[in-house]
Amino acid sequence: MRILLWHVHGSWTTAFVQGPHTYVVPVTPDRGPDGLGRARTFDWPDSVVEVPPERLAEQDIDVVVLQRPHELGLVDRLLRRRPPLVYLEHNAPHGDVPDTRHPAADVPGVTLVHVTHFNRLMWDAGSTPTTVIEHGIVDPGPLWTGELPHAAVVVNEPVRRGRTTGTDLLPVFAAAAPLDVFGMGTEGLAGHLGLPADRCRSHELTQARLHAEMARRRVYVHPVRWTSLGLSLLEAMHLGMPVVALATTEVTEAVPPGAGVVSNRIDVLTDAVRDFVADPLSARRTGELARAAALARHGLPRFLDDWERLLKEVTR
Repeated sequence: MRILLWHVHGSWTTAFVQGPHTYVVPVTPDRGPDGLGRARTFDWPDSVVEVPPERLAEQDIDVVVLQRPHELGLVDRLLRRRPPLVYLEHNAPHGDVPDTRHPAADVPGVTLVHVTHFNRLMWDAGSTPTTVIEHGIVDPGPLWTGELPHAAVVVNEPVRRGRTTGTDLLPVFAAAAPLDVFGMGTEGLAGHLGLPADRCRSHELTQARLHAEMARRRVYVHPVRWTSLGLSLLEAMHLGMPVVALATTEVTEAVPPGAGVVSNRIDVLTDAVRDFVADPLSARRTGELARAAALARHGLPRFLDDWERLLKEVTR
Protein backbone atom coordinates (compact mmCIF):
# COMPACT_ATOMS: atom_id res chain seq x y z
CA MET A 1 0.00 0.00 0.00
CA ARG A 2 0.90 3.66 -0.27
CA ILE A 3 0.08 5.29 3.05
CA LEU A 4 -0.08 9.05 3.55
CA LEU A 5 0.74 10.40 6.99
CA TRP A 6 2.20 13.60 8.35
CA HIS A 7 5.36 13.40 10.44
CA VAL A 8 3.93 14.26 13.85
CA HIS A 9 5.34 11.84 16.42
CA GLY A 10 8.84 10.69 15.54
CA SER A 11 9.11 7.79 17.98
CA TRP A 12 5.74 6.27 17.05
CA THR A 13 6.34 6.76 13.32
CA THR A 14 9.72 5.03 13.59
CA ALA A 15 7.92 1.85 14.59
CA PHE A 16 5.06 2.27 12.09
CA VAL A 17 7.29 2.70 9.03
CA GLN A 18 9.06 -0.62 9.69
CA GLY A 19 6.12 -2.29 7.91
CA PRO A 20 6.05 -3.53 4.29
CA HIS A 21 4.46 -0.46 2.68
CA THR A 22 5.44 2.85 1.11
CA TYR A 23 4.95 5.75 3.52
CA VAL A 24 4.34 9.17 1.95
CA VAL A 25 5.22 12.11 4.22
CA PRO A 26 4.58 15.71 3.08
CA VAL A 27 7.60 18.01 3.05
CA THR A 28 7.73 21.80 2.71
CA PRO A 29 10.80 24.04 2.20
CA ASP A 30 10.59 25.34 5.78
CA ARG A 31 9.92 21.85 7.20
CA GLY A 32 7.10 23.31 9.28
CA PRO A 33 4.52 21.31 11.28
CA ASP A 34 2.63 20.26 8.13
CA GLY A 35 5.78 19.47 6.16
CA LEU A 36 8.47 18.00 8.41
CA GLY A 37 9.31 15.31 5.89
CA ARG A 38 11.62 12.47 6.89
CA ALA A 39 12.97 12.41 10.42
CA ARG A 40 16.53 13.62 10.88
CA THR A 41 17.11 12.09 14.33
CA PHE A 42 15.43 8.69 13.83
CA ASP A 43 16.41 5.79 11.60
CA TRP A 44 13.71 5.50 8.92
CA PRO A 45 13.88 3.08 5.98
CA ASP A 46 13.97 4.12 2.32
CA SER A 47 10.28 3.19 2.02
CA VAL A 48 9.49 6.58 3.62
CA VAL A 49 9.29 9.06 0.73
CA GLU A 50 8.94 12.83 0.86
CA VAL A 51 6.36 14.51 -1.38
CA PRO A 52 5.63 18.26 -1.58
CA PRO A 53 2.00 19.04 -0.63
CA GLU A 54 1.21 20.42 -4.09
CA ARG A 55 2.07 17.03 -5.61
CA LEU A 56 0.01 14.87 -3.28
CA ALA A 57 -2.94 14.84 -5.70
CA GLU A 58 -0.71 12.97 -8.18
CA GLN A 59 -0.02 10.19 -5.68
CA ASP A 60 -1.92 6.91 -5.72
CA ILE A 61 -2.74 6.91 -2.00
CA ASP A 62 -4.47 3.80 -0.62
CA VAL A 63 -5.10 4.98 2.95
CA VAL A 64 -4.46 8.08 5.06
CA VAL A 65 -3.42 7.99 8.72
CA LEU A 66 -4.64 11.21 10.35
CA GLN A 67 -3.17 12.36 13.68
CA ARG A 68 -4.42 15.94 14.16
CA PRO A 69 -7.90 17.47 13.73
CA HIS A 70 -6.96 19.81 10.87
CA GLU A 71 -5.46 17.05 8.73
CA LEU A 72 -8.85 16.04 7.34
CA GLY A 73 -9.05 19.51 5.78
CA LEU A 74 -5.54 19.04 4.36
CA VAL A 75 -6.65 15.77 2.75
CA ASP A 76 -9.67 17.42 1.13
CA ARG A 77 -7.63 20.36 -0.14
CA LEU A 78 -4.47 18.56 -1.26
CA LEU A 79 -5.73 15.15 -2.40
CA ARG A 80 -9.15 16.42 -3.52
CA ARG A 81 -10.60 13.04 -2.59
CA ARG A 82 -10.95 10.90 0.51
CA PRO A 83 -9.23 7.51 0.50
CA PRO A 84 -9.98 5.23 3.47
CA LEU A 85 -9.19 7.19 6.63
CA VAL A 86 -7.70 6.08 9.93
CA TYR A 87 -7.45 8.63 12.75
CA LEU A 88 -4.65 7.72 15.16
CA GLU A 89 -5.12 9.34 18.57
CA HIS A 90 -1.88 9.50 20.55
CA ASN A 91 -3.19 11.28 23.64
CA ALA A 92 -5.51 11.00 26.58
CA PRO A 93 -8.25 13.67 26.50
CA HIS A 94 -7.85 17.03 28.17
CA GLY A 95 -10.71 19.14 29.38
CA ASP A 96 -14.04 17.79 30.55
CA VAL A 97 -12.93 14.19 31.10
CA PRO A 98 -14.60 11.72 30.63
CA ASP A 99 -17.08 13.70 28.48
CA THR A 100 -14.47 15.05 26.05
CA ARG A 101 -15.67 14.63 22.49
CA HIS A 102 -13.11 13.33 20.04
CA PRO A 103 -12.49 15.33 16.82
CA ALA A 104 -13.20 12.18 14.78
CA ALA A 105 -16.50 11.48 16.54
CA ASP A 106 -19.29 10.80 14.02
CA VAL A 107 -17.08 11.67 11.02
CA PRO A 108 -18.17 9.38 8.16
CA GLY A 109 -15.58 6.99 6.75
CA VAL A 110 -13.10 7.27 9.61
CA THR A 111 -11.81 4.48 11.84
CA LEU A 112 -10.44 5.77 15.15
CA VAL A 113 -7.38 4.03 16.63
CA HIS A 114 -6.21 4.60 20.21
CA VAL A 115 -2.80 3.61 21.53
CA THR A 116 -4.15 2.51 24.93
CA HIS A 117 -7.38 1.03 26.24
CA PHE A 118 -7.45 3.79 28.87
CA ASN A 119 -7.59 6.43 26.15
CA ARG A 120 -10.38 4.60 24.34
CA LEU A 121 -12.34 4.49 27.58
CA MET A 122 -11.94 8.21 28.25
CA TRP A 123 -12.63 9.69 24.80
CA ASP A 124 -16.22 10.05 23.56
CA ALA A 125 -16.05 8.85 19.95
CA GLY A 126 -19.76 8.89 19.22
CA SER A 127 -20.64 6.41 16.47
CA THR A 128 -17.15 6.29 14.93
CA PRO A 129 -15.74 2.74 14.74
CA THR A 130 -13.00 2.52 17.34
CA THR A 131 -10.20 0.11 18.16
CA VAL A 132 -6.91 -0.05 20.09
CA ILE A 133 -3.47 -0.84 18.72
CA GLU A 134 -0.98 -0.63 21.56
CA HIS A 135 2.47 0.85 21.07
CA GLY A 136 5.27 -1.08 19.45
CA ILE A 137 8.94 -0.36 20.02
CA VAL A 138 11.94 -0.86 17.77
CA ASP A 139 14.03 -2.85 20.23
CA PRO A 140 17.17 -0.89 21.24
CA GLY A 141 18.55 -4.02 22.91
CA PRO A 142 19.36 -4.85 26.56
CA LEU A 143 21.77 -1.93 27.01
CA TRP A 144 21.33 -1.39 30.77
CA THR A 145 24.53 -1.20 32.79
CA GLY A 146 23.25 0.87 35.72
CA GLU A 147 26.79 2.04 36.33
CA LEU A 148 25.63 5.48 37.49
CA PRO A 149 23.65 5.52 40.78
CA HIS A 150 21.25 8.06 39.28
CA ALA A 151 17.61 8.06 38.20
CA ALA A 152 16.75 8.82 34.56
CA VAL A 153 13.66 10.83 33.59
CA VAL A 154 12.59 11.54 30.01
CA VAL A 155 10.22 14.45 29.40
CA ASN A 156 9.96 17.16 26.77
CA GLU A 157 9.27 20.75 27.86
CA PRO A 158 8.88 19.94 31.56
CA VAL A 159 8.52 23.59 32.62
CA ARG A 160 5.68 24.35 30.23
CA ARG A 161 3.86 21.07 30.88
CA GLY A 162 4.23 21.30 34.66
CA ARG A 163 1.91 19.14 36.71
CA THR A 164 0.77 17.14 33.68
CA THR A 165 4.18 15.51 33.42
CA GLY A 166 4.87 15.59 37.17
CA THR A 167 7.56 18.26 36.97
CA ASP A 168 6.59 19.45 40.43
CA LEU A 169 7.42 15.99 41.80
CA LEU A 170 11.01 16.03 40.59
CA PRO A 171 12.42 17.71 43.74
CA VAL A 172 11.01 14.86 45.83
CA PHE A 173 12.65 12.27 43.58
CA ALA A 174 15.88 14.31 43.51
CA ALA A 175 16.05 13.89 47.29
CA ALA A 176 16.05 10.12 46.75
CA ALA A 177 18.67 10.05 43.95
CA PRO A 178 20.41 12.45 41.57
CA LEU A 179 18.23 12.96 38.50
CA ASP A 180 19.30 13.02 34.89
CA VAL A 181 16.42 14.58 32.94
CA PHE A 182 16.50 13.94 29.18
CA GLY A 183 14.38 15.80 26.66
CA MET A 184 13.75 18.97 24.71
CA GLY A 185 13.37 22.15 26.70
CA THR A 186 15.05 20.81 29.85
CA GLU A 187 17.84 23.39 30.00
CA GLY A 188 17.71 25.37 33.24
CA LEU A 189 15.30 22.92 34.88
CA ALA A 190 17.32 22.65 38.09
CA GLY A 191 17.20 26.40 38.60
CA HIS A 192 13.49 26.50 37.86
CA LEU A 193 12.89 23.86 40.53
CA GLY A 194 15.31 25.41 43.02
CA LEU A 195 17.55 22.33 42.97
CA PRO A 196 21.33 22.17 43.10
CA ALA A 197 22.84 21.39 39.72
CA ASP A 198 24.28 18.10 40.95
CA ARG A 199 20.79 16.82 41.90
CA CYS A 200 19.09 17.57 38.58
CA ARG A 201 21.10 17.54 35.36
CA SER A 202 19.52 18.34 31.99
CA HIS A 203 20.41 16.55 28.75
CA GLU A 204 19.19 17.21 25.20
CA LEU A 205 20.46 14.30 23.09
CA THR A 206 19.76 12.76 19.72
CA GLN A 207 17.71 9.56 19.74
CA ALA A 208 20.84 7.60 18.83
CA ARG A 209 22.60 8.69 22.04
CA LEU A 210 19.56 8.80 24.29
CA HIS A 211 19.11 5.06 24.81
CA ALA A 212 22.77 4.43 25.63
CA GLU A 213 22.81 7.28 28.15
CA MET A 214 19.53 6.24 29.76
CA ALA A 215 20.89 2.71 30.16
CA ARG A 216 23.87 3.94 32.20
CA ARG A 217 21.47 5.14 34.91
CA ARG A 218 20.41 2.75 37.67
CA VAL A 219 16.64 3.27 37.48
CA TYR A 220 14.02 4.95 35.31
CA VAL A 221 11.47 7.26 36.96
CA HIS A 222 8.16 8.04 35.26
CA PRO A 223 6.44 10.83 37.26
CA VAL A 224 3.72 11.56 34.68
CA ARG A 225 0.23 12.32 35.99
CA TRP A 226 -1.81 12.65 32.82
CA THR A 227 -0.57 11.85 29.36
CA SER A 228 -0.92 8.82 27.18
CA LEU A 229 1.39 5.89 27.90
CA GLY A 230 4.86 7.35 27.43
CA LEU A 231 7.04 5.66 24.83
CA SER A 232 10.05 6.55 26.95
CA LEU A 233 8.74 4.28 29.71
CA LEU A 234 8.43 1.37 27.27
CA GLU A 235 11.86 2.15 25.83
CA ALA A 236 13.38 2.09 29.33
CA MET A 237 11.84 -1.33 29.91
CA HIS A 238 13.23 -2.56 26.59
CA LEU A 239 16.67 -1.36 27.71
CA GLY A 240 16.37 -3.57 30.79
CA MET A 241 15.90 -0.74 33.28
CA PRO A 242 13.87 -1.15 36.47
CA VAL A 243 11.08 1.42 36.46
CA VAL A 244 9.38 3.47 39.15
CA ALA A 245 6.15 5.07 37.97
CA LEU A 246 2.92 6.72 39.02
CA ALA A 247 -0.07 4.38 38.77
CA THR A 248 -1.89 6.62 36.31
CA THR A 249 -3.44 6.17 32.84
CA GLU A 250 -2.22 2.85 31.31
CA VAL A 251 0.92 2.38 33.44
CA THR A 252 -0.58 -0.34 35.63
CA GLU A 253 -1.16 -2.45 32.51
CA ALA A 254 2.26 -1.78 30.97
CA VAL A 255 4.35 -2.50 34.08
CA PRO A 256 3.41 -5.90 35.54
CA PRO A 257 4.39 -7.02 39.06
CA GLY A 258 8.10 -7.62 39.31
CA ALA A 259 9.05 -5.24 36.50
CA GLY A 260 9.23 -2.20 38.75
CA VAL A 261 7.31 -0.29 41.38
CA VAL A 262 4.01 1.37 40.43
CA SER A 263 2.09 3.39 43.00
CA ASN A 264 0.37 6.71 43.63
CA ARG A 265 2.05 6.94 47.05
CA ILE A 266 5.06 9.18 46.71
CA ASP A 267 6.76 7.64 49.74
CA VAL A 268 6.52 4.19 48.16
CA LEU A 269 8.01 5.49 44.92
CA THR A 270 10.88 7.39 46.51
CA ASP A 271 11.71 4.42 48.74
CA ALA A 272 11.82 2.26 45.60
CA VAL A 273 14.25 4.69 43.93
CA ARG A 274 16.52 4.57 46.98
CA ASP A 275 16.36 0.78 47.09
CA PHE A 276 17.25 0.33 43.41
CA VAL A 277 20.10 2.82 43.65
CA ALA A 278 21.48 1.02 46.71
CA ASP A 279 21.09 -2.50 45.28
CA PRO A 280 22.39 -2.89 41.70
CA LEU A 281 21.69 -6.64 41.70
CA SER A 282 18.02 -6.08 42.52
CA ALA A 283 17.90 -3.37 39.86
CA ARG A 284 19.34 -5.77 37.29
CA ARG A 285 16.89 -8.56 38.11
CA THR A 286 13.92 -6.20 38.02
CA GLY A 287 15.11 -4.69 34.75
CA GLU A 288 15.35 -8.13 33.15
CA LEU A 289 11.71 -8.76 34.05
CA ALA A 290 10.77 -5.33 32.72
CA ARG A 291 12.45 -6.08 29.40
CA ALA A 292 10.73 -9.46 29.08
CA ALA A 293 7.34 -7.86 29.77
CA ALA A 294 7.93 -5.05 27.27
CA LEU A 295 9.03 -7.42 24.52
CA ALA A 296 5.99 -9.61 25.06
CA ARG A 297 3.41 -6.82 25.01
CA HIS A 298 5.03 -3.98 23.07
CA GLY A 299 7.33 -5.74 20.68
CA LEU A 300 7.49 -4.60 17.07
CA PRO A 301 6.12 -7.80 15.44
CA ARG A 302 2.83 -7.66 17.35
CA PHE A 303 2.48 -3.94 16.62
CA LEU A 304 3.04 -4.35 12.88
CA ASP A 305 0.72 -7.37 12.70
CA ASP A 306 -2.07 -5.40 14.38
CA TRP A 307 -1.66 -2.52 11.95
CA GLU A 308 -1.52 -4.86 8.97
CA ARG A 309 -4.86 -6.40 9.91
CA LEU A 310 -6.48 -2.98 10.38
CA LEU A 311 -5.11 -1.53 7.13
CA LYS A 312 -6.38 -4.52 5.16
CA GLU A 313 -9.77 -4.20 6.82
CA VAL A 314 -10.24 -0.48 6.12
CA THR A 315 -9.04 -0.75 2.50
CA ARG A 316 -10.99 -3.90 1.66
